[in-house]
Amino acid sequence: MTSDQAWDLLVDARHHARWIPWTTVSTDGPPAVGGRVEARTARVLVDRMTITRLDPPDGDRAGVAVFAKRGPLLLGRALIAVRADGDESHVLWLEDVHLAGPLPRALTRAALRPVLAGTAALALRAVRRELRAGTPARA
Repeated sequence: MTSDQAWDLLVDARHHARWIPWTTVSTDGPPAVGGRVEARTARVLVDRMTITRLDPPDGDRAGVAVFAKRGPLLLGRALIAVRADGDESHVLWLEDVHLAGPLPRALTRAALRPVLAGTAALALRAVRRELRAGTPARA
């Protein structure tokens, strides 16, 4: 899979519902700076995001997408970077997220870190399986 293909698949949040259990995703259209995304997990956790950066890969330069978390519960940002490496692509998915509310950011960030890292790892494993099985479905 080329880095362009990986990029197109990963930054389009409409695909994420296939990979993250109990989650539905709605967007205001294809990925674009200023675009809005709303993910709902277990019909309870609402995660509203705005795309603040969308720089596709270009040759040896990695593509970077940043999603600003706008609440109501989760605040911070998620970053997806895709870099070409020969015929393969390397993906970095980072979340720097804390809970809204009166608790200290550092405390809630630390509490969320393993959950969010596990969710990203689960999603990336599902992406790999999907790609090995054939062409992924389009959003």
